[in-house]
Amino acid sequence: MNNYEQLDAWVDSHFDEQVKFLQELIRVPTDTPPGNNTPHAERTADLLQDMGINAEKHVVPDSEVKEAGLQSITNLLVRRQYGPGKTVLLNAHGDVVPPGEGWTKDPYGGEIENGNIYGRATAVSKCDFSTYTFALRALEAVAKPKAGTLELLFTYDEEFGGEVGPGWMLKHNLIKPDLMIAAGFSYQVITAHNGCLQMEVTVHGKMAHAAIPDSGVDALQAAVKILNALYAQNTLYKQVTSKVEGITHPYLNVGTIEGGTNTNVIPGRVTFKLDRRMIPEENPAEVEATLRKVISDTAADLPGISVDVKRILLANSMRPLPGNTPLVEAIQKHGGTVFGEAIPALGTPLYTDVRLFSEAGIPGVIYGAGPRTVLESHAKRADERLNLEDLRKATKVIARSLADLLV
Repeated sequence: MNNYEQLDAWVDSHFDEQVKFLQELIRVPTDTPPGNNTPHAERTADLLQDMGINAEKHVVPDSEVKEAGLQSITNLLVRRQYGPGKTVLLNAHGDVVPPGEGWTKDPYGGEIENGNIYGRATAVSKCDFSTYTFALRALEAVAKPKAGTLELLFTYDEEFGGEVGPGWMLKHNLIKPDLMIAAGFSYQVITAHNGCLQMEVTVHGKMAHAAIPDSGVDALQAAVKILNALYAQNTLYKQVTSKVEGITHPYLNVGTIEGGTNTNVIPGRVTFKLDRRMIPEENPAEVEATLRKVISDTAADLPGISVDVKRILLANSMRPLPGNTPLVEAIQKHGGTVFGEAIPALGTPLYTDVRLFSEAGIPGVIYGAGPRTVLESHAKRADERLNLEDLRKATKVIARSLADLLV
């Protein structure tokens, strides 16, 4: 039996323990918002300590957490130094969107049925707390590396952009890896992703009694015209295509809208929030300037209307860095063996906090436990789930890849 087969055997023999670890992680909510995520970090650190793994706790100051729109953040860093050589960092995030409606399982139950584990963050991405932890344990038990350093970074603000998670750790020079892998799915290794611009648009009119509508200026009617102008951009975006496999074209979505005071009142204010996905080839500054112009030009033709536009998030796209080749090759080689099929390297229309590593010049890829598509995982929908065989196999792929990289 070679080292790779021994790694596989170790994962198999400890898989029940790995699943129980994941269940414990699922049972501590990390809904973001509101983002009170330190309790989960504390629980994770305790569970790791029970395995003999010490996690450094990096508490982000309250003022910075509040400024980011969250309640509490403690980032966890496991640092295992084996000898001289490169540092490989594995990063997964524990924060998730709230469960929402329509669940047939307990969102925080970690229930297992027909080979799937159910719960919020089973697929994105508490699963990879588990994947990476047990890959580390398998590596140390079997390969006993004598070179390099392996780091596990568990963060809690990916849903809000990553600035007080990986961004904060990078800013304070607490991590300086040579290579990094972030939470992903099992059937492809992701080397690039879209960027995202989110903006809040507030349309101001003049409130009035509905019996005398001419005495007011309807902010909702104005907002509808602005929204139509913005949605018209999606037709233009389809003519812009990315050269990155897996990424198609830019698009725009309006996710929330609120305003007005009562049914019998002409609304004097309406606010909506938009999400503009940017392909890697686009310039974020130009994208934002274009949207602002569409909004202001439309509003300029509406008497009595004024508009405020505020940027609430700018997440740059992730572009492949040449140094990611060892990561891609290792994952493709071992993924092909373990899953019995070719593992393509491509881009994704999602955006993640991996871009922060890319911007810092750190080559990285996205790979972990999960199905072929986000749709299959039910991520951000009811009954999020993970096939346990994908978890088992992804752990083997990561452990095997680490054995190749830490030499």
